[in-house]
Amino acid sequence: MTEALKAHAAMVVFAAVISGSFTLGDLAAPHIDPAVLTALRFLTAAVVLSVLSLPQLTRQALQSSWRYFIVGGLIAGYFILMFEALLLTDPVSTSAIFTLTPIMSAIFGYVLMRQISSAVTVSVLMLAGLGAIWVIFRGDIEAIIGLRFGAGEQLFFIGCAMHALYTPVGRLLNRGEPVVVYSFLSVCGGLCVTTVYAYSSLLSTPWSTLPPVAWSAVVYLGVFATAGTVFLVQFATLRLPSGKVMAYGYLVPVFVILWEGLLGHGWIALRVLPGVIAIIFALVVLIRETQQS
Repeated sequence: MTEALKAHAAMVVFAAVISGSFTLGDLAAPHIDPAVLTALRFLTAAVVLSVLSLPQLTRQALQSSWRYFIVGGLIAGYFILMFEALLLTDPVSTSAIFTLTPIMSAIFGYVLMRQISSAVTVSVLMLAGLGAIWVIFRGDIEAIIGLRFGAGEQLFFIGCAMHALYTPVGRLLNRGEPVVVYSFLSVCGGLCVTTVYAYSSLLSTPWSTLPPVAWSAVVYLGVFATAGTVFLVQFATLRLPSGKVMAYGYLVPVFVILWEGLLGHGWIALRVLPGVIAIIFALVVLIRETQQS
């Protein structure tokens, strides 16, 4: 398997792991402040990655430490703005705004790294984005047309721009550090940002009365959905253009549908399937284009 195909496989795993966090996060949401949950997920991820990265950590990797505050701050900023936006709007609207992320990432990749996306790549990114919108809105055309762009959506758009910058900036600032070391130090940067943001909530949280589901969410989000996915994204970012890396975010709603069905929460209506097919087709085209380039 080529390095590019390994990167594609890593991003499929990324989408599967991220999708699982939605169900667990929804169960934990009533019991723990989102800001606290975000800070704890970064703390857990930092602990996990420290065990793996410390044997490879060198003084050279610690030089220009400001890089890790930028990389980690971008992804932390995305989470923070997502929670702030959800206070003003609904998850469906924010999910629709998120479909702009791969296109923005491709643009940032060109501006920062001169990564040129082919006409095929741009076309399939647009196709996957439309497919994701179809899935998110469950094939309801009236709901799609009625999508508004209010204050919450504008705030989340800024967050998505930060998420889109995360991949090209991560590649731009990497100076040859091992992926696990770079991921650990970036998570530490994100931990600093989220701790400042959640400081008052951390002090007021009733830690002794948190139910098991809250701690389960912390472990899953920290170990898998943060430490694991940061590593996977960094791995893929060093091997694929930014737009192709971010395109796998479109697989998340597909995996959410799969998990929800397997857990007995019901399967989707047939009218949603065209969106699922469009996403999968677009990603297959991206993989084939990578093999041919």
